[in-house]
Amino acid sequence: MDFDFSEDQQALRDAVQRFVEKDYGFEQRRAIVREGGFSRAAWDGLAGLGLMGLQVPEAHGGLALGPVDAMVVMEELGHGLVLEPYAQGALLAPLLLSQAPQALQADWLPRIVAGEALVVLAHQERGLRYRLDMGQTRATAGRLSGVKSLVSAGAQAQAFVVPATDEQGPALYLVEAGAEGLVTRGYVLHDGSAAAELTLQATPGQRIAQGEAAQALLELAADTALAAQAAEAVGAMDALVRLTADYLSTRKQFGVAIASFQALRHRMADIKMQLELARSMSYYATLKLGEPPAQRRRALSQVKLQLSQSMRFVGQQCTQLHGGIGVTDEYISSHFFKRLTVMEMQWGDGLHHLAEVSARMTEQAGVFA
Repeated sequence: MDFDFSEDQQALRDAVQRFVEKDYGFEQRRAIVREGGFSRAAWDGLAGLGLMGLQVPEAHGGLALGPVDAMVVMEELGHGLVLEPYAQGALLAPLLLSQAPQALQADWLPRIVAGEALVVLAHQERGLRYRLDMGQTRATAGRLSGVKSLVSAGAQAQAFVVPATDEQGPALYLVEAGAEGLVTRGYVLHDGSAAAELTLQATPGQRIAQGEAAQALLELAADTALAAQAAEAVGAMDALVRLTADYLSTRKQFGVAIASFQALRHRMADIKMQLELARSMSYYATLKLGEPPAQRRRALSQVKLQLSQSMRFVGQQCTQLHGGIGVTDEYISSHFFKRLTVMEMQWGDGLHHLAEVSARMTEQAGVFA
């Protein structure tokens, strides 16, 4: 199997890398956190590169590229610790709208491509944990009532895809920001990214999908998010490992660089091994997105299980190798650790996906197929 990237994919990587280096430096990121964890200027910058249309059909002004291209972009955004919810707005939103009525697609997809509209999934509820179902939110005659938690950039979004149960069963609805009965309370997560609580009280919505199709679409969106998160985590871990290696090469004790100490060299080897395990599983996730649902769901749980272990190990070890400076807000290493910690808890933590992998084991007897 060929794991080399095409010239176009390498050019895409270079473009995102230049954006991160030029427009998303560490001090710029800290300023964005102070302002609430979302920058409209940064979002417009990503749109200016054409990234918002990466997976939007050409009929709506998009590029209609594939999951490998998305993986390339997410890795570079992970390198730069970009806070803006690119995966939500540019990968999940077009996917969730793919089964919407044509009028709804024609209204929203071109605006997503232009960066004018941020549409995010609002699926989590208190007590729901990581289950992918419609929760306690109810829809009656097209009006939704319920509470959704940890909605990515909820205070900045222009619309939400909201799972709910209506008269005909499970469904997905599009709810516009500012709609009647919608109350949004924004806050900043531990890693500095923006999130919000959504309260819906007889809030009007437009139905996107219904019944088994809605449930299948929600599960596909979650698996797509897991693949994107895996690539972002690999980018973040790769940057953190390089930062740690540079630190060990410059920090001196007893007149020599501590990188020469055999015990620390062994620890760096273990860290590098976890990074490469994560990278291989990120590739695996991307390649499995086109599989039938049962195989895809099992594969993505396997991916998140390994990523959870790698993120925790790399984050903890690199922070410890930095010593006291590794936990200070003024040094970027601590922000990588925070981001990896938050990602480990999103879309199902390690224990959740260990249970998912175990439940889906059949004749393999624990061997990943």
